[in-house]
Amino acid sequence: METILFLLGYGNHAQSSHGQSPVHPTEITSPSQRRFLFLQGPHGPFFAQLASLLTQSGARCWRVGFNAGDARFWTDRSSYLPYDGRPEDWPAACARILTEHAITDLVLYGDVRGIHRAAIRAAERRGLRIHVFEEGYLRPSWVTYERDGTNGHSRLMSLGIDEMTQTLNGHMPELPAAPARWGDMRQHMFYGALYHFHVLFRNADYAAFKPHRALSVRREFLLYLKLLLRLPATMVERWLATRRVRVGGYPYHLFLLQLDHDSAFQAHSDYDTMTEVLVEVMAAFASAAPRHHHLVFKAHPLEDGRAHIRAQIRRIARRYKVSDRVHYVPGGKLARILDQARSVLTVNSTAAQQALWRGLPVKCLGQAIYGKPELVSSQTLPAFFRDPSPPDMRAYRDFRHFLLESSQVTGGFYSAEGRRHLLRQVTDMILSAKDPYEALETGSPRRRHPLRVVK
Repeated sequence: METILFLLGYGNHAQSSHGQSPVHPTEITSPSQRRFLFLQGPHGPFFAQLASLLTQSGARCWRVGFNAGDARFWTDRSSYLPYDGRPEDWPAACARILTEHAITDLVLYGDVRGIHRAAIRAAERRGLRIHVFEEGYLRPSWVTYERDGTNGHSRLMSLGIDEMTQTLNGHMPELPAAPARWGDMRQHMFYGALYHFHVLFRNADYAAFKPHRALSVRREFLLYLKLLLRLPATMVERWLATRRVRVGGYPYHLFLLQLDHDSAFQAHSDYDTMTEVLVEVMAAFASAAPRHHHLVFKAHPLEDGRAHIRAQIRRIARRYKVSDRVHYVPGGKLARILDQARSVLTVNSTAAQQALWRGLPVKCLGQAIYGKPELVSSQTLPAFFRDPSPPDMRAYRDFRHFLLESSQVTGGFYSAEGRRHLLRQVTDMILSAKDPYEALETGSPRRRHPLRVVK
């Protein structure tokens, strides 16, 4: 069967035996002719469950595994393709896999790690469909599904609010509120620890494997384990820190911290480390913010201490003599501290959209899909601290509505309930000939599932 498909041109654009024009992969719509290649996905069973549903539709699915953690979460051994070569040999190996299996569709989680960029380039040369998953732009109860790229590579980067409004054509139903909780964070930590356990202790078959992050696998595993073990103590600590801010009685600006190794931070900003950002922000705060204003840094929920962010904040605050006006909150529920903030600053965290939904002024220091002139402030940092300009709320409603009707899918990668909700919707979106934005533009958007069941 693979030989027949290969000769017909699926994946290599060859002419058919009848001399007809080759069939372009994006013209193949029948599930029985679709051939999916999965690369690295979110920790846990989501990719395996998605592939199972695609297989039931009639499609064929394969998974390339780069380490024992990838292998642990792929249940169909007959479709598992281990890659035990060197990272520099991966582009040639990827091209060979795409051809040998006549792949029509590439599926991956995130689009900036080296092995994914190489695969995307190979897929683009062949005209394959590229399906990219990412954490939700409207966190915590949504997942992002786009074609070709996400974040700074998303089609949203080139779409203006006016284009989105025109696509919506004035239709504006009531929108769901931004949920106050992160979602399935404990499951995220558990699957992260389990993944790195397998890579650390069962990776003998992948001797050439190198993680896409700077830390060793052992260090990654120990940090995930530390997150899990410290969770009860961290919950108490964050409750106390949040309460001190909420009852302080002072106006405060909220900075949403990101992880130094976060792909959006690294690929779509001009900063190398979060420390660089802290210096720039605190210098502006010290020079321009009213003296009775405070600055609150809220940690990312997966902050694990590798970058010593808390110590860096203390050191820089002492340098600019604002220690008594600077606070640190270790993760937790954003809504509790966001509701009373005067403004929000970030590099490009998706959590800033919860601030926009509340009408709070937002300063974005990197490139983000919400970085539209109608939504985020164009002021300098000192001017922003003095008198931050708010977003255009009519524009934000259109922007948010556009996302909800296209690339944002309710559910999650890590909890069983979140995966069930996500799989019910996203499988048909993947099999569709149209990407989420094309479907909306042509008047055939997917049916949006509500977050809560109304009885």
